Amino acid sequence: MFAFVLRRLFQAVIVMITVAFIAFLLFQYVGDPVVFLLGQDATPEQIRALRTDLGLDQPFFVQFWHFLLNAVQGEFGLSLRQGAKVSRLIAERFPATLELAGVAAVLALALGIPMGVYSALRRGSFLSQLFMTLSLLGVSLPTFLIGILLILLFSVGLGWFPSFGRGDTVQMGWWSSGLLTVDGWHHVVLPAVTLAIFQLTLIMRLVRAEMLEVLRTDYIKFARARGLSDRTIHFGHALKNTLVPVMTITGLQLGGLIAFAIITETVFQWPGMGLLFIQAVTFADVPVMAAYLCLIALIFVVINLVVDLLYFVVDPRLRVSNAGGH
Repeated sequence: MFAFVLRRLFQAVIVMITVAFIAFLLFQYVGDPVVFLLGQDATPEQIRALRTDLGLDQPFFVQFWHFLLNAVQGEFGLSLRQGAKVSRLIAERFPATLELAGVAAVLALALGIPMGVYSALRRGSFLSQLFMTLSLLGVSLPTFLIGILLILLFSVGLGWFPSFGRGDTVQMGWWSSGLLTVDGWHHVVLPAVTLAIFQLTLIMRLVRAEMLEVLRTDYIKFARARGLSDRTIHFGHALKNTLVPVMTITGLQLGGLIAFAIITETVFQWPGMGLLFIQAVTFADVPVMAAYLCLIALIFVVINLVVDLLYFVVDPRLRVSNAGGH
């Protein structure tokens, strides 16, 4: 177990260093921060002085080393567009993105797993066919179109939900939450549903496929031969083994919800990191872009590490193979 964790940690460090190097290259090849800070009318003396203050006159790898040290401390300098510390901007926007992704993940899991199980156990039923048809739509339609259609129907047409913003929030230290207010829940419904639809359909189809595969295995046939009830076979044996690979995919999809909430946040003007990143790309705000890239990579690495550990704990075959290899 310790060797397994150590290998995963080493791989995670290598990935983060690689991502940090890519983020550092943004500073080298996407615009000149000195020009952004001083403007086009700066004198050569002012440019040289600022480059010295920022350490841009040092060798490449020395600059990268300083960038790594600052990144470990969560410091990426000042936003070229807003003039504020990037770490503060990220801290202000991160709660909104995490809450949106969390609500979307709960919706996707709470609906996707039961729908996938039902579709596998009742393949010929009308409801199962309806689920499969809707899943094709969910996978095929782009996220921005789903968001626009939901706004058109539930905001413009019926007037049930607001079409933009986060609503009222409660401040708890540096963390702000909209899930503690009725207005906050009112605002999160449409963007969360928009973000969850693709993940929901993916989880449903994955659970259905895995469930059908497990139901064809020999140990399920043996369980039937022993006279076990369908309920015990389906939910005590088949579903348990179905959820092992689903757990891996779902964990990575949670990172995807956070990383790819950009489109949803843009459509609904949700004040999260995705909207901040889009604004940074528009204005070539390199420090914000680099910070976002490193943070998303860190989220994926942490989730992947947690999923690997859970998979190691849940699946005894992995523990046996690891022990044999050791």
